Amino acid sequence: MTSDLRLAFRQLKKSPGFALTAMLTLALAIGANAIVFSVLNALVLRPLNVPHAENLFMVERAYGARTAPSQSFPDYRDLRDQNHSFEQLLAVDIVGGVGLDDGKGNPVSVWPYMISSNYFDALGIQPYLGRFIHASEEHGKNSIAEVVLSYAFWHSYFSGDPGVVGRTVRLNKHPYTIVGVAPKDFRGTELFFAPDLWAPLVNQSQISEYDSYDNRGSHSDWVLGHLKAGVTPEAATSDINTVAAGLAKTYPKEDDGLKFVLTRPGLVGDTLGKPTRAFMMGLMLLAGLILLAACANLGSLFTARAADRSREIAVRMALGSRRKLIIRQLLTEALLVSFAGGALGMAGAVAILRLLSTWRPIPNIPINVPVNPDVTTYALAVFLAIFSGLLFGIVPIRQVLRSDPWQVIRAGGATTGGARRITVRDVLLVLQIAICAVLVTASLVAVRGLARSLESSYGIQPVGAVLSKTDLKMAGYEADQWVSMQKKMLEAAAAIPGVESVGFADRLPLSIGGNDSTVYSDSTTDYRPTNGAGDAQQFDVSPDYFRAAGTALLAGRALNMNDVDPNPFVAVINRQFAIKLFGSVDKAVGSHFKVWQGSRVLVVGVVEDGKYETLTEDPKPAMFFSFLQQRSSQTWLIVRSKRAPDEIAAAIQRSLHGLDPTMPLEISTWTNELDSALFAARVATVSLGVLGLLGAMLAITGIFGMASYTVSKRLREFGIRIALGANQRKVLGAALGRAFRLLAIGSVAGIILGVLATRVLAFIVYQATPRDPFILGGVVLTMLVLGLLAAWLPARRALSVDPMILLREE
Repeated sequence: MTSDLRLAFRQLKKSPGFALTAMLTLALAIGANAIVFSVLNALVLRPLNVPHAENLFMVERAYGARTAPSQSFPDYRDLRDQNHSFEQLLAVDIVGGVGLDDGKGNPVSVWPYMISSNYFDALGIQPYLGRFIHASEEHGKNSIAEVVLSYAFWHSYFSGDPGVVGRTVRLNKHPYTIVGVAPKDFRGTELFFAPDLWAPLVNQSQISEYDSYDNRGSHSDWVLGHLKAGVTPEAATSDINTVAAGLAKTYPKEDDGLKFVLTRPGLVGDTLGKPTRAFMMGLMLLAGLILLAACANLGSLFTARAADRSREIAVRMALGSRRKLIIRQLLTEALLVSFAGGALGMAGAVAILRLLSTWRPIPNIPINVPVNPDVTTYALAVFLAIFSGLLFGIVPIRQVLRSDPWQVIRAGGATTGGARRITVRDVLLVLQIAICAVLVTASLVAVRGLARSLESSYGIQPVGAVLSKTDLKMAGYEADQWVSMQKKMLEAAAAIPGVESVGFADRLPLSIGGNDSTVYSDSTTDYRPTNGAGDAQQFDVSPDYFRAAGTALLAGRALNMNDVDPNPFVAVINRQFAIKLFGSVDKAVGSHFKVWQGSRVLVVGVVEDGKYETLTEDPKPAMFFSFLQQRSSQTWLIVRSKRAPDEIAAAIQRSLHGLDPTMPLEISTWTNELDSALFAARVATVSLGVLGLLGAMLAITGIFGMASYTVSKRLREFGIRIALGANQRKVLGAALGRAFRLLAIGSVAGIILGVLATRVLAFIVYQATPRDPFILGGVVLTMLVLGLLAAWLPARRALSVDPMILLREE
């Protein structure tokens, strides 16, 4: 074996260009598979880092075929106490932008998990320092003034000081005692989110503006727990739906028709889990096809190389070398290349995965997924290296087994005729080119869709708008001070030179988090959820919001400063709401609808539709209430100006801090704020773009391998053709015609498959459509350019044949 390795190394050293090309080809393919598998492993295959994660389930509400992950806190308490299937049920909610002050002049905004008091006990987690919050401490609303720090936040903010346990900090001005620090590897029960700390849900009214403690109609908490030993998911579902039936009968207004289903936690149940699993499995399939294409590529290259070495192999066989030894030598060379390529690819994959593990795609929000490779990723890389080496190493063996050494020596290692039958290599090349066309099509569709997304309005015009965000409750203002302070902020921002309009909203379209309510027709008197006309997105805005946001008014009027209590409760609705509830835009203005158990609302205006939660959502109803009638501490200012964003941002900060120097402010452009909405589209675009680039590179080497093989096997024939007077066009046709025919067949098949496959992208990338002349033209042009690039060197070799030298050798 040692002598085989030494000989294989010497042979590859003689052809450094071939060896380097083969290793890089395989490095790219194995590296891509390692990266995709490691992400798939982190998001889908690997269980949550909690004890007995295989037995942990999330409880979701079912609405027909649709599910939602959130429950009300009162429903959670009833479900926790009345079920017979779970060891314990816990509840969790994610809130952000909470002010933390350690009393040392270093305030910071943190993102906590709001948790039920049994959270850590139910999961079976042990503290790194101190202790955890326990259910025995809960004695009603605002009864647990304690927090647990994450290990990362403890290190970054408190410098890893073990004396932090027992210290008091303030969350939104309220004192809380730090009782413990969580273990280093525990990041909570959602894979994508790393909380700074854990705080009790029963104290939610102190920490955020929402108070769901007694509100059965407010669904904001995620519920999960371990099944008891011997209980199946099916039995548990039946058990909790028995509880749901009882709740629906007891609380018909809030829980009529209530049903539950069980899903896997980690990605907000099926909300993110289902599309993530589908996308990652599809990406893994494409990465596998990349590897298959690479193996087909290398098979072609090794076959071409075996053809170039046919005379050498024939001489060795004529001198008595056994075919078995020659085959073993060829496989050793292939495995040496595959292991070198695998090691190189894995090194690159590890570097990229470490960068991805520290990447925070959305600034100021602790969203991050550790995707560092584990032993399964390394095992996969080793397996793929062995599998690939054997796969492409076997391809030229058939050629060796069927060759007659005396005929090869007599013919000089070349053949005089091109085989016309379809070979396995032809099929592999067509498959490889089709894979490349699919990837190029998907890449162009994703890029085109992302470009359109950046140019679309979504019912708003983010370009030219600067945002300022604060939370007045976190800043220390009481509820009766919110509106007056928001008015002052609007006036101060409007007075900045160059500002065209300023609007207020409690939240923005396409921002993280949502708020919707069931709406009823004006004639409804029974306000059960099943009697609702539908759900509508809800926003609280100032009169000039629509102008500042760039939202077009279709009918009626906008809100004004006279829309205050005790005047009629008014709203502006969008076009989808108007058509769904009133039949048309014109009929909606002046009509009424009801919300929140019978509150009557007068429609004063209709605006254009927009995107409110995701870019790919279907049109949704939306309603906009006056901030003078619906109060919120969450304060977004939209400042529209033609001045440079940096200038306006600095002016906004000076102006608002002139009102309150201690007010926490987050200022950014609206286009930057849309990063969260565009995150999925950008990830899909980059992923498919990288795979498309890999596919293109493999297509080039595949066509190059086919053309090189054809030329090397038919050099004598080309020499005779040239000697008999054939022109360059005919020689090129004979040399490259077969490769280009296979390129055409594979490209057509790939474009058709790509058009069908990229329909899935419409669920991830807004306005992604494969039926775009630009896309189809781009794919055709790309494949043509790839073919020309790949055929250039073999074409030069075919045209440079000297017939006199070939005839002399014969």
